[in-house]
Amino acid sequence: MILFPAIDLVAGQVVRLRRGDRSQMDVYSTDPVAVARDFAARGARWVHVVDLSSAFREDAEAVEKNHRAIADICSLGVIDVDTGGGVRDMDAVRRLVDAGAKRIAIGTALVRDPEFAADAARLFPEQVVADVAARDGEVRVDGWRDGEGIAADTLVAHLADLGYRHLVFTDISRDGMQTGIDADAYRHIAKVAGFPVVASGGIATLDDIRALTALGPDVIEGAITGRALYEGSFTLEDALAAAVRRA
Repeated sequence: MILFPAIDLVAGQVVRLRRGDRSQMDVYSTDPVAVARDFAARGARWVHVVDLSSAFREDAEAVEKNHRAIADICSLGVIDVDTGGGVRDMDAVRRLVDAGAKRIAIGTALVRDPEFAADAARLFPEQVVADVAARDGEVRVDGWRDGEGIAADTLVAHLADLGYRHLVFTDISRDGMQTGIDADAYRHIAKVAGFPVVASGGIATLDDIRALTALGPDVIEGAITGRALYEGSFTLEDALAAAVRRA
């Protein structure tokens, strides 16, 4: 199972939010490149980088700081970058491809601009990832602030038709809260999608990572963890070991 340590960016700073709430933000570092380099040195093969400033439509200066940070992390050449946040048009996709991102998550546009979302999957099938976040079964968009009246199951069931083969699914009620994961929810979403998912939201302990790993490769492709790492609930080395599937 791929373990994605997370770097969430606001104006070039490494932060974590609680339930996606911009007003509940903790800053962990002002040097995201150093954080990514440290993840790689400790054994991570991937890093999950989210441009929250773009997702929240913040000012141009904040967005540009994040863009530079993402490009600099990609240029390290020691860790693969999975990134997203505010990817709303093909120019944004191409910019991230040119920067060297290996995976690019598209979220809001899956709902609000499905034609672009389908074109991105067609043109960049190896890079684009569907990024679906839900609260109480309803899809949330625009930095998780808005509901669209669409059931997560309905959107996820349509992803394969759009050309997507990778999915990050976030349980917003658990994100940044360290409340533990809902294994049944991921099992259900993978069945609806028809392919395995990357689990996001709620990882609090190594047992959560082991539980996701135990669901098997047909259900879980990977898992994203952030706050638990930054606050020392477990080490990255132990998390990577817990993510190893054993026969």
